[in-house]
Order: sequence, then structure tokens, then C-alpha cells
Amino acid sequence: MTRKRPKNGRRNSIAPPKLVQSIPQYVAFLRHVSGQPWLALDTESDSLFRYVPRVCLIQITCAADPAVKPSPSGLARVVDYLIDPLQLRELSELGDILADESTEVILHAAENDIITLQRDFDFRLRQIYDTQLAARILGRQGVGLAKVLEEEFGVVSDKRMQRTDWGKRPLTPQQLTYAQIDTHYLPALRARQLRTLEERGRKEEARAAFRMLETIEYRPPEPRTVWQMKQIRTVAEKDLGVLQAIWEWREKFSRQADRPPFKVLGEKTLVVLSQERPWSMALLRDIPGLSSRQISWFGKELLEAVRRGERMPAPQRPTPVRKTEPVLTRAGKKRYEALRQWRTETAAARGVDPDIVFSNETLLQIAACRPLTLDALRKIPAVGGWKAQTYGGELFPLLGNGEADSPSS
Repeated sequence: MTRKRPKNGRRNSIAPPKLVQSIPQYVAFLRHVSGQPWLALDTESDSLFRYVPRVCLIQITCAADPAVKPSPSGLARVVDYLIDPLQLRELSELGDILADESTEVILHAAENDIITLQRDFDFRLRQIYDTQLAARILGRQGVGLAKVLEEEFGVVSDKRMQRTDWGKRPLTPQQLTYAQIDTHYLPALRARQLRTLEERGRKEEARAAFRMLETIEYRPPEPRTVWQMKQIRTVAEKDLGVLQAIWEWREKFSRQADRPPFKVLGEKTLVVLSQERPWSMALLRDIPGLSSRQISWFGKELLEAVRRGERMPAPQRPTPVRKTEPVLTRAGKKRYEALRQWRTETAAARGVDPDIVFSNETLLQIAACRPLTLDALRKIPAVGGWKAQTYGGELFPLLGNGEADSPSS
């Protein structure tokens, strides 16, 4: 990201970030951030370049001097750190700081960072402030970080960095600047949002929504299978055995080469290979999506996979797994539709997206459980105390009226 030149012709400078790659640098970083009232946090991963992605960089912004309050604009003198987990490995002390409830952790679109930090380091974040979620609660449209930073601070995103390889070392100056800016302005953005949330009476709503983020738990992904392919429904039964064999080869090759499967062979190419079933290296050249380099690299292995697939019986299509959501009775369905109508009207009146009021999943739970007291309503995990207290009086009449529950027909 780069800074726009202000109208007065002067460019506001930002001090370079402090790269933390050694134990002494890490110790100095910990000494500075320990006990800080807030930290801004972001991460960069290499999901576009590895079979199993990893966090390659952790950005932390904190006050240069915690005793100095921000200016009325929300801007404060800050220090930007870029922690390199590929060099340091052991970061448990940072995890302790992020789990300290006396330190607020500021993120933008927090869920992905929460999950990846749990996955790689078992970090548990507490006292979260999500600037994207706050923006949505304020009814803002266009809440991506690049859009918000441009509108609030005149910062223009370098879109090339969105697809850069964060696992390569050394990091380029462009990568360092992009990573730094991702957290540099979050404290100022938070300060501005807090004032607006207070003015509009939505501060407690935001705090309640942030507390829900603390309950996010990382769950290991299900094993990858050929049935997860988007184009699997277009493949004829007679070609499924060949497709299965090629897909299994791609998974093994990707794992050994530590590359994302889509960067080895695209799905369209897998499907065409299963349909055309080439017999020779020369015929591979007619397969769209296969380059001469790829044919030279693993063409023989592909041909072997095709032959192996021709000898395999067609795999059985799995039975679709139904989502584990409440099964509604006839009366429950009527409650659900009434709740959806109420949510649409409530969201429109407040100027927010409907899911800021309640998600569809939460409405299904409410319709199925039919809570008729505040205590029963707040016990639904995704509702919580604030929403139960705020919306309960409007919900109970919708839940209490109508016919008794009966089996759905």
C-alpha cells in the first residue's frame, strides 16, 4: 500500500517497520508490547503457494508510548513490528500477551486470523476489537480493509501484494510496506469508530459481537476427496474411475512438491484427461491446461494414472450429508418466516445487513427452540445477553402466537 499525497503537496511519512527475526529482537519486542492496553494484529499466510498453508508473518502495531493519548483525530504515534515466525519458531510469550484480558487486540475481519493463529500456534485471543465488524454494525458499505483505509486515511492498496508469496525470504520492501500498513492505521480507525458507536448508541452491541469472536474454534479440515471438485457433477459415471486415479495422483504429487493442487493441474484439465484418456506423451499436448513443461515434468506419471484409472471400478457417489440444522415442524416453519420478515424490517430500520441482527442459522434455532423468556433466549449461543435483552420483547410475540407444534408435512 502507498500513501496518497495530501492536497498541500506534502507526503505524510511513516517510520519503517521493525522486523523481528532474531531472539534479541524478539526479546526487545516483548519488552515493549507487554502490558500495553491495546495491540493491532494481522497475519500473512502462503495459502497460494503450499499444500498446507502456514502463517508466514505476524504484524503488530502498538503505541510508541502508552502514556500518550491519541489526538482528537484518533491518530497516535505508533510502532509497527513484523514478527517472522519462520525464523523464530517459538512464540508462546506472544500468545500469552494476546490472551491477556487487559490487552485489547484490534483486527480487521478477525475470524480468519483467529483460526490460523489457533491452527499454527494454539493462540487464544481475548478482548477482541474487529474494525470490519464495527463498520458493519455502523451500517457501512464497502468494509474491506483496502476500501476503508482509502476512504478514512487516503491509503491506496498495492493489489499486487494480495497474491505475493509470503513464505519467501528475504521479504521485499513492497511486502514490508504492505504488511505494515495492514495494522498501522487500525488503532486510529478503532478510535474513530468508538466515538461513532458511542454517538449512535451501538457500542454495547459491538462489544457483545466482539465477545462472540472469542468462541471461534479451529477445526481441522475434512480430508480432501475427489467429490469436493466443483465440476464433479459434469463427469459421466464411466469416467469417474479415471478421474479418481488422476485426482489421487495430483494429491500425492502436490503433497510431495508442497504445492497447492490447483497449481499442479486445474480441475478442468483433470476432467478432460478423464474423458480423453490419452495414451501417449504426444496426445497429452492436445489436453487444454497442460504445458510442455508440465508434460516433461510429470507426463509419464499422468499417463500411468490414466491407465490405472481405466482398471478401477467407478467410485460410488457419496450420499449428500445434510446440514445439522434444526428440523422445523409446520408451526416452526411459520415462526421462522415471521422471524425472517421481522429481521428484514429491523435491519432496514437500523441501516445494517440482516445478518448483523441475526443469521439465518440463529433464526432457525430460535424458531425450533421457541424460547419465551429472556433467560431461555440468551442461552442460545449465537444470541447472547445483549441481543436477548434488545430484541426479546419483539421476538416473544412472534414465538408465542400461532398453532401448536405438529409434524412437518
